Amino acid sequence: MIAQYRGIVLTALSCFLVSSAIPLPALGGDVLTEVLREKGVISKEDWIRIKADREKKAAGHGEKKKNKDVPAIPFWSKKGFGFETEDGNWQTRLQWRFQGRFTYPERGDPDTLGDFTDNPESTFELRRVRMKIGGHGYKPWIKYYFEMDLQSTADSGGSAGATRVIDWRIDLAKFKWATVRLGQWKINYNRERVDSSGKQTFVERSIVNSVFTIDRQVGVLVMGRLFPGTAYDIQYYAGVFTGSGRGEANDDDQMMYMARLQWNIFGRELKWRQSDVTYHDKPAASLAFGAYTNVGKCTRWSSSGCGTLVQSRSIGGAFTSDSTAADSQFKVEGMVEEFAMKWRGLAIQHEFHWKQVKDAGAGVGLKGFTGATPVSPSKTNLMGSYAQVGYFPHYLVPTVPKPLEVAFRYAFVDPNVFASNDTLREYTAAFNWFFAGHRNKITVDFSHFTLELPASAAITEQRARLQWDVSF
Repeated sequence: MIAQYRGIVLTALSCFLVSSAIPLPALGGDVLTEVLREKGVISKEDWIRIKADREKKAAGHGEKKKNKDVPAIPFWSKKGFGFETEDGNWQTRLQWRFQGRFTYPERGDPDTLGDFTDNPESTFELRRVRMKIGGHGYKPWIKYYFEMDLQSTADSGGSAGATRVIDWRIDLAKFKWATVRLGQWKINYNRERVDSSGKQTFVERSIVNSVFTIDRQVGVLVMGRLFPGTAYDIQYYAGVFTGSGRGEANDDDQMMYMARLQWNIFGRELKWRQSDVTYHDKPAASLAFGAYTNVGKCTRWSSSGCGTLVQSRSIGGAFTSDSTAADSQFKVEGMVEEFAMKWRGLAIQHEFHWKQVKDAGAGVGLKGFTGATPVSPSKTNLMGSYAQVGYFPHYLVPTVPKPLEVAFRYAFVDPNVFASNDTLREYTAAFNWFFAGHRNKITVDFSHFTLELPASAAITEQRARLQWDVSF
């Protein structure tokens, strides 16, 4: 009789455990199910079901606890797809970018006599294919960003099809009045170069860029904004860099020093991008001045890093160096004046550059600038400028489609101000159709170039380009 009652109690208890919400581990877990099975109260099939159910609940409990510790929330923004924790301290964004281009009859800017007289080229190319990753970690003000170039070309400073890291940086941006940036990036010297190639009004930057930019450098920068929203709204940038360009170690103990001061005229900041896509109902404008100095083996910088302005690469080049330039052979100093404005569909941008190159001579190097071996270095002064304007005619004539922008640019480069008849000039007209702002647009532009020659009449060249630029 007692055994019968015991069997009834055990059967009831097993049914209760299987059907109730009480977790088995709290009542003995595997030990209890083994006892019930041995007594014949539950079958082998029931035992398997109970174990499976217990493991499922345990797995679910662990996953819930894990997600509660660090929940990751997916999101999408104009900067791409990403994840962010609920507390906001961790965020990662991923964006892809594609830029396909057709050009005729020149792929790049004609800047030598040979470029004006060579055979025409009709070319399709993947000009830029990029992967961008950015966000912040530990705190929202500890920001990071790096960019991979997946389809570099000879014109963009790399081997065809090679993959390379072009940007990597960390910003300590707790205070707007003082942000510290470390890493490698396009130095905040002049607007045309810092403006992303995907946020340009034209297919590509002007002829001024390749001669006067200081491009990407490795170093540290302090920047900030003071008195925002007032008549004295200013931004400053001051940095120290290797001066050897992208991905290059310094060739001596000399550093590049750069400074930029910008006045936001109406108390509104202009982002580093061209065209008034967002439509500024109130005018926003900036006036800026920048300067730098560097001693090294470079007289120009590009996406490929350090380079030299020799006769084969620039018109009127008066430099004695080539690819075997000595360490610290050159002292290069530059200055820029810049103006930009956006207002009701109108975008204006202008820069004036001056640059001086002192050449101590092959094999002399740093001695020529320290006085250890007195020399009289040759000097070459260069000058260049561009001015461009873009406008959405829809705001003047409503029947014109709203996504259409028309633009014009004039630029010149004088590679030696003390030599005559060597100036290169550019005249470019462009048309943009914006599907989703700069994130998806088609651009077509037409250029006319003239090159003055010392002993003959100027020669000319024309070029047409069509480009689709999309980011997602």
